[in-house]
Amino acid sequence: MLSVMLGLVLPAAVSAGGQSRKPVVKPAAAAPRVATMPRTPDGRPDLQGTWDFAQLTPFERPGDFAGKQSVTDEEAEEFAQKRIETTHKDRRDGGAAADVERAYNDFWWDFGTRISKQTSLVVDPPDGRVPPLTPEAQQRAEQRRNRYDNPEERPLAERCILGFNSGPPMVPSAYNNNVQIVQTPDHVVILNEMIHSARIVSLTGRPHAPNEIRSLTGDSVGRWVGDTLVVDTTNFAKEAGFRGATTNLHVVERFTRADPDTLRYEFTVEDPATWTKKWSASIPMTRTDELMFEYACHEANYGLEGVLKGARYQEKLGIKN
Repeated sequence: MLSVMLGLVLPAAVSAGGQSRKPVVKPAAAAPRVATMPRTPDGRPDLQGTWDFAQLTPFERPGDFAGKQSVTDEEAEEFAQKRIETTHKDRRDGGAAADVERAYNDFWWDFGTRISKQTSLVVDPPDGRVPPLTPEAQQRAEQRRNRYDNPEERPLAERCILGFNSGPPMVPSAYNNNVQIVQTPDHVVILNEMIHSARIVSLTGRPHAPNEIRSLTGDSVGRWVGDTLVVDTTNFAKEAGFRGATTNLHVVERFTRADPDTLRYEFTVEDPATWTKKWSASIPMTRTDELMFEYACHEANYGLEGVLKGARYQEKLGIKN
């Protein structure tokens, strides 16, 4: 499955003149030789730097590609153009209310310019789809909808506390798909640009923290398996809830240096109370020289205030939601 992850790079979604550019094929990176792989003084693969994991490849396999784990260059290019058109809000006629209804336009979106020949980032199950929710998880999903009925239970992402692609696991989002890695012989720091979440991963062989000690990003311990960094995370707080998961969520991440400019990121998630079986995804990360910026998300955030004002105005008009 990983052998088909040949990258496509779109130089830019739209040219200065407003014309779409055709995607171009980027040659697949050859497997690195031990002699040429960047290494730290202690001999481990050097994973340090800033990595971009934005992807146009869909997270789950679309119905159009059912039964196909990979596509041709031409099919990938066509799909990439469709994704660009779909996500390019400024090209769509949103009606007279578009300017006040949309919190973002294409100035803010950054879905990336790369797409793989893989038809989905989910690689297991083989159908490229996240397994079905358990009956218990379906019930929880219905209950979560009520959080939007009051100001006390609004989700963490809206308040810029946790969410989107900050992980673990890290999944491409609409923007800020950058992560910086710093490593020492006994620790690795994984710093996300989104919501500036930083994980300090111990490589000392210590066990996980006691069950009663929990955090939004869990407790991460790591080890080297050959040239792959394996990070095991448990002890999630109940508020974390990746895709509706419970505190039983168990995430295993694998970081492998594929070539000087590519970091292969794979993860497996398991929570018997949420999904009918565990599942895995594989996401190529590309080295970037871009700077990491402060994620000043909640400054001047009037979203909740606007929701409440809008509701009061509807009540005055006699409109019931």
